[in-house]
Amino acid sequence: MRKGVIRPGHVQLRVLDLEPAVKHYTELVGLIETHRDAMGRVYLKGWSDTELFSVVLREADEAGMDCQGFKVRDDATLSALGRDLAAWGTQVEEIAPGELDHCGRRLRFLSPSGHTLELYADKAYTGRWGISRVEPEAWPRGLRGMRVQRFDHCQLHGRDIEATRDLLSEVLGFYVTEHVLDQEGGRNLAIFMSLAMKAHDIALILDERHGTFHHAAFHVESWESLLRAGDLIAMTGTSLDTAPTRHGITHGQTTYFFDPSGNRNEVFAGGDVHYPDQPPSVWYEKNLGKAIFYHHQKLSEKFMTALT
Repeated sequence: MRKGVIRPGHVQLRVLDLEPAVKHYTELVGLIETHRDAMGRVYLKGWSDTELFSVVLREADEAGMDCQGFKVRDDATLSALGRDLAAWGTQVEEIAPGELDHCGRRLRFLSPSGHTLELYADKAYTGRWGISRVEPEAWPRGLRGMRVQRFDHCQLHGRDIEATRDLLSEVLGFYVTEHVLDQEGGRNLAIFMSLAMKAHDIALILDERHGTFHHAAFHVESWESLLRAGDLIAMTGTSLDTAPTRHGITHGQTTYFFDPSGNRNEVFAGGDVHYPDQPPSVWYEKNLGKAIFYHHQKLSEKFMTALT
């Protein structure tokens, strides 16, 4: 196994109407718009994201996720991982530098679960928004909405999630932090994977709706921040999926809601610290409700069925 993938770097989302989407992600979620390119795409970041962008919005006829990108250590690592992906049997496409403004070349591939993932080494470094690198203050002034800190992870649905797990672990250095097994304990229904010490950097859910997108998650500082996010959802009449509560898996605090195009967002706080030498936690299908929503201990129909 070759290491060198550092963290989630960005997600590109398709939205049906660009300006209402930009308003949602800046005024409600609290991302900061940093750039617009010649193709009409809008680039955004959380205030603690250190690169120019972590979210890209693209207007399209159908909502959903175009791709999720992961940052690797350097260009030599990027080339080596490209060779490893090809040796594993994955078709790799090289995207030229500048196809996303201010981003170097990317290596793009399709996971067995039907999702487009990509790796990159170089992107414009801007530092934390409104915070000096020298004697930084606690947080920047002028934040809006939910004041999210960073893009955190995506949850992806499809078939062949165990093959995706193997690709991510054997080639890219992810490891499993938690998983959900069926009643017999022989099949993974959900797999949560991390690159470092976070509860998860990607979540894979077994689903016949192959290659579908469940949510993009944004990190906030605390449970109080999450309650404020819930208040803002109510105050703005935003489509709510799940009110602030706690997960069983990860033990993180969460609320889910939808952007104007129907893409689900999550605001996430806390969560377990997980080290690579720890064995993964196990949940079983019979307690899936508690695994996902620890307090309610049951799943809502919308949470299970609304995908883009």
